[in-house]
Amino acid sequence: MTLAAHLLESNCRNNRQQWGKIPLSDGLESKTLELGPVAPVHQTNAAGRSPFLLTCDHYGRLIPPSLGDLGLQEDELTRHIAWDIGIAGVAERLANMLGAHLIAQRYSRLVIDCNRPPCVKSSIPILSEATTIPGNEGLSREMAEARQRAIFDPYHRCIDEAVTRRLHENRPTVLVALHSFTPVYAGIARPWHIGTLYHRDHVLPPLLLKALRAEGDLVVGDNEPYAVSDQTDYTIPVHAEARGLVSSGIEIRQDLIADETGQQQWADRLARVLGALEPQLGLHLPPMR
Repeated sequence: MTLAAHLLESNCRNNRQQWGKIPLSDGLESKTLELGPVAPVHQTNAAGRSPFLLTCDHYGRLIPPSLGDLGLQEDELTRHIAWDIGIAGVAERLANMLGAHLIAQRYSRLVIDCNRPPCVKSSIPILSEATTIPGNEGLSREMAEARQRAIFDPYHRCIDEAVTRRLHENRPTVLVALHSFTPVYAGIARPWHIGTLYHRDHVLPPLLLKALRAEGDLVVGDNEPYAVSDQTDYTIPVHAEARGLVSSGIEIRQDLIADETGQQQWADRLARVLGALEPQLGLHLPPMR
């Protein structure tokens, strides 16, 4: 069992009680979920030579045709509950500017959240902020597992294979997970322009915090508006921390990147900041396995 698989199983043991509340399939539900013509995984610069490996768990907001609209109005499906608004444009530009490999996920986190262990309640949310998701109510184990096999598994297998390949080639690898956050959540305004998210790694996050605060025009969150944990996150704990990679999550406030101008400005800023940090990260050394 790989370290990533071991960590997932540990997370699931800690949260197994959730599945006890979900009825087992009566044999009528399909064991597969048809996605249509659009694959879940999107990649840019797969052969990129940058030490930075970029991930984007909430890049897209597609819903498989067989799931309809999950019982939601269109205006709900364009809100932050469905995806990370603006981050796709930032991620694409940043990957091209750095020459970095970007691995992104095209389907809505309302179908399955690719930054949650599949066994926790928030993996397939019944309630997101104050919005009930009718299409996720009464989901059987088989139906949930079909979503995992169709969307979650291929995405994380792609990341795992990329990390494994880079380690085998003795290539320095820094995982940066890109996200965006809503300016107001549950009625509470969030003052930060950008935040760094981390748990066990204390190499990149403090350097990133210092560099961003030195910009002089930013309110920078230290593990704000979220902090990484084994229960609430998947990508960083499994693909970075469990494999000894330097890593950080980055959250950008959505109103700052809602249009192409903002996306370009933030990609420019992050490319400059990350590029300047590269010599400080000891990237001549191979990652610890």
